[in-house]
Amino acid sequence: MDKTRANVQPAEGKLGVILVGLGAVSTTFIAGVEGIKKGISRPFGSLTQMGTIRLGKRTEHRTPLVKDLVPLAKLEDIVIGAWDIFTDDGYEAAKKSGVLELHHLEALREPLAAIKPMKAVFNKNWVKRLDGTHTKSGKTYKDLADQLIEDIKRFEDVNRVKRTVMIWCASTEAFSTQAPCHQSLAAFERGLETSDPLIAPSQIYAYAALKCGIPFANGAPNLTVDTPALQELAQTNRVPICGKDFKTGQTLMKTIIAPGFRSRLLGVSGWFSTNILGNRDGEVLDDPANFKTKEESKLSVLDTILQPDVNPELYGNMCHKVRINYYPPRGDNKEGWDNIDIFGWMGYPMQIKIDFLCRDSILAAPLVLDLALFMDFAKRAGLKGIQEWLSFYFKSPMVAKGLYPEHNLFIQEMKLKNTLRYLMGEEQITHLGMDYYE
Repeated sequence: MDKTRANVQPAEGKLGVILVGLGAVSTTFIAGVEGIKKGISRPFGSLTQMGTIRLGKRTEHRTPLVKDLVPLAKLEDIVIGAWDIFTDDGYEAAKKSGVLELHHLEALREPLAAIKPMKAVFNKNWVKRLDGTHTKSGKTYKDLADQLIEDIKRFEDVNRVKRTVMIWCASTEAFSTQAPCHQSLAAFERGLETSDPLIAPSQIYAYAALKCGIPFANGAPNLTVDTPALQELAQTNRVPICGKDFKTGQTLMKTIIAPGFRSRLLGVSGWFSTNILGNRDGEVLDDPANFKTKEESKLSVLDTILQPDVNPELYGNMCHKVRINYYPPRGDNKEGWDNIDIFGWMGYPMQIKIDFLCRDSILAAPLVLDLALFMDFAKRAGLKGIQEWLSFYFKSPMVAKGLYPEHNLFIQEMKLKNTLRYLMGEEQITHLGMDYYE
C-alpha cells in the first residue's frame, strides 16, 4: 500500500491545547496527562494511548497500538492553557470540582497550579445559573473575538508551541437554533460588529480559533460550529471542526446497548432515563433553557440507531423520556437510571434496568485527550471542515448537510479506525472474510 497517501505532516514541536473552561472536565484532563507524565497514572479510556488497530488480514497478526501507527503528538509535547469565568488556578479549580482524591491533588499540585486561566468571554443570558467575574469586556462581540485571538497568539508565543487546538469544555448554553446571522460568514461577521444577541459566547470562541487556523472541538451540545457561517470559515481556512457533546455516562450506554436490540430485532416499547448530578454542569442544566439543549442531544440517539421509520413494528411506538436532576450531594459522581421495556418472540414483554454510577469527568477526560491529538493529526493530514470520523466521541455528531448522524458506537469505531487506516495508506477492514470465498 502507498504509505504516503495523506501526506501527513510530522508532529514536530509542542502542541498547544487551549481549553474553554477550567472546571471539572478540564482539570481532570490536565491532572491525568500530568499524572501519566509522572508515571503515577495510566491513560485508561484513551483510544490514542491504549487502543490497538488491526492491519491487513487476521492471518498477518498485525495489531499495533494506534499511537504506533499514527504520527500523533507526544504527551510530553502538550502545553495546556485555559479560559474561565473564575480566577481559580487549575489546582484550586480541581479542588473545588471534587473529582480527584487528595493524594492525586497533592501529587499534581504544581502542574495544576501552573494553569492560570485567561479572562473569559461570558454572557449570563446564555448560562443564567452562573455568575462569572473573571470576564472580558468590549464594545462589540468583534472586539471580544479580537481579544481571544490576542490571547491565542500570546499563549503560542510564550509557550513556543508549533500547533494549537481548542476544545470547548465549558457549560451547556441555553437552547438556540440557527438565525440569519448564522447563514453565512459575512452575516456572522456583521453580527459580531453589531453584537447580535443570537451569537453565543461559544461561537465567538470558535470564530477566533478558526480565524487563527486552529482546529475546534465542541464538547457541549451548544449550536456553536453547527452553522453554515462557521463551517464556511472552517472550509475557507482549511481547519478541522467536530462536535458535539462529549459522549459519556448514560448516552454512552445507550449507544452500546441499543445497537444490540436492533441487531437481534428485539422491540422497544419504552426507554425512560433519569440522571442526578451535583457538579457545575448539573447546576447549569437545572435551568430549563439549558436543559433543553442537553435534552435535544440525548433524545436524538435512539431514533437514529433504531430507525423507527424503517422498523415500525419494533420501534414505531417507543416512548423515550430523559430527565436530569440537580442534586448537590452527588457532586461529579453522576448517577444514571434507565428502565427499558422490550419485547421479543410472540410479543412477550421483558425489562432491563440499568443503574450506572459513573464519574462524569473521569469518562470525559480521555475524550479531551483523544480529540486534541486527533484534531491536530487531522490538520496535519490536510483535512478540513466537519470530521465525521470523530463521531465516536459525541452524543450529537456533526455531519454534512443532508446526512443523518451515525450513533451506533461500533459503526463509529469502525469509521474512525478505517479513516486512520486510509490516511496511513493501509487497507480498510470490512470483515467480509474474502478468504472463505476465494
